[in-house]
Amino acid sequence: MTPDRGTGSPPAAGGPARHIPVLRAEAIAALGLKAGGAWLDGTFGAGGYTTEILEISGTRVLALDRDPDAVKGGQGLVAAAGGRLVLRQARFGELEAVAQREGFAPLDGVVLDIGVSSMQIDAAARGFSFRRDGPLDMRMAGDGLSAAESINEYSEEALADIFYHYGEERASRRIARAIAHDRKTAPFTTTGALAGLIARIMPG
Repeated sequence: MTPDRGTGSPPAAGGPARHIPVLRAEAIAALGLKAGGAWLDGTFGAGGYTTEILEISGTRVLALDRDPDAVKGGQGLVAAAGGRLVLRQARFGELEAVAQREGFAPLDGVVLDIGVSSMQIDAAARGFSFRRDGPLDMRMAGDGLSAAESINEYSEEALADIFYHYGEERASRRIARAIAHDRKTAPFTTTGALAGLIARIMPG
């Protein structure tokens, strides 16, 4: 999360404030960092945890992120770390295989910050947020089916199940029915279009 959004100083030039882990101090304390240790940051993001770990003398960090934008954005930190940081695009579920491959096994500790961050939500082009209209994408790594393809191609029953089981949405069948009806006229391509449909059938 990004603390104090909407207050204080405006975001830095070039875009919104970078993602800051809200429990960074607590997570770092729980890691029990020691000089010369090897650590894995399974959800690199903007490098909040990794930066703190590298403050300890001689530590090495293997950082992973599924988002190619996060990996690209972290290259400055990789260069500044002088060989102590390896940053790879991968899911945290692959951490054991990547750690073995990169020579980071055994590890002294692992830190994970699970979930979508403000970095993704603030970028309308990523399609993770309904606050700003953008492409109905929602793909963390930019591959596989987009949200638009799923919304427009899955059966009404499959969509209802997804909304109910993964979104805990009680009106899942009503929403899926409306999507199946409206997409016959025009496919859903933007977050605003989908949000508008839901607002129409579920006012308030």
